[in-house]
Amino acid sequence: MADDHTHVQEFFGARAADWDTRFPDDDPAYAAAVADLGLRPGDAVLDAGCGTGRALQPLRSAVGPQGTVIGADLTPAMLNAAARAGRGDSGQLLLTDVARLPLRAESLDAVFAAGLIAHLPQPEVNLRELARVVRPGGKLALFHPIGRAALAARQGRQITDDDLRAEPNLRPLLAGSGWRMISYVDEDARFLALAVRQD
Repeated sequence: MADDHTHVQEFFGARAADWDTRFPDDDPAYAAAVADLGLRPGDAVLDAGCGTGRALQPLRSAVGPQGTVIGADLTPAMLNAAARAGRGDSGQLLLTDVARLPLRAESLDAVFAAGLIAHLPQPEVNLRELARVVRPGGKLALFHPIGRAALAARQGRQITDDDLRAEPNLRPLLAGSGWRMISYVDEDARFLALAVRQD
């Protein structure tokens, strides 16, 4: 979106209360994407831009009771909606900017990010910050419950060549940010790009 966090907070804050009811069928897609991330019991994972926390329960199931799950978001209303839905029971909810995470370097095994990349003000810099907090060999999942074409149709627009999520744009963006893309799926039913943190 833009550098202006107020705009992002206003956009999502106004939609937080009914966000989950607007997209009631997305939960299986979230669970499948988390499964593809390949988490193990005891892992530490961040849901970056967690919104209402729809990935937190599948992430908790994947890492088990000994693992660590953090849901970080910039919008208080989204985190409040996550808490009201009981999703704070599955992970720690953290009000923060994912561009400046209050986490130690190499403290996580993975990052899950649903719908995040389109809202990063400086994608390469911001993805580098996600790489900073993940150990070498750790993973990143860039996810959306529907693919680029389906999302564009829903929003009444056309896909453009400069779309960051297009594979020819995303692969070098990730490479320049400390990640190596290992798989890319862009179908009507979902978008999922997986990457590994480089040494």
